[in-house]
Amino acid sequence: MAKLSLKDAQQTQLFTFAYPQRVYFEDTDAGGVVYHARYIHFMERARTEWLRHLGFNNSDLYRKHKMVWVVSEIAIQYLKPARVDDALEITASVDTMGRVRCTFYQEVRRGDELLVKARVSLATVAADSFKPIEIPADLKKKMEATC
Repeated sequence: MAKLSLKDAQQTQLFTFAYPQRVYFEDTDAGGVVYHARYIHFMERARTEWLRHLGFNNSDLYRKHKMVWVVSEIAIQYLKPARVDDALEITASVDTMGRVRCTFYQEVRRGDELLVKARVSLATVAADSFKPIEIPADLKKKMEATC
């Protein structure tokens, strides 16, 4: 089950959303460790569940606002490998907010062990034209409350 927790006092955000993820064989490479691209999938799931935790979902945002999220930039550091059957925790917290863009700080942990960390920048765009549009006001207000 996902959880919301207080962050370390050294970090700027007040809340971090955490999403549990088990590692399956399908997530690993021939060496038996999680394939590097799978971590990006795990982070996407954590952001999606974070959005649900705020009371929104991508389908409704598309229907109501004709908007979609696009990843515009990702900086990722792979520190230690995860292996099959590991129980991971994928975190997501809003790092910066703008009118159209936001950046998440995300971590992948196995217990207290930091495996991967990333900054993921997203933009909201019109679903039909892919031109930038503002983050809907009701969503932005809830997002800002987590910073």
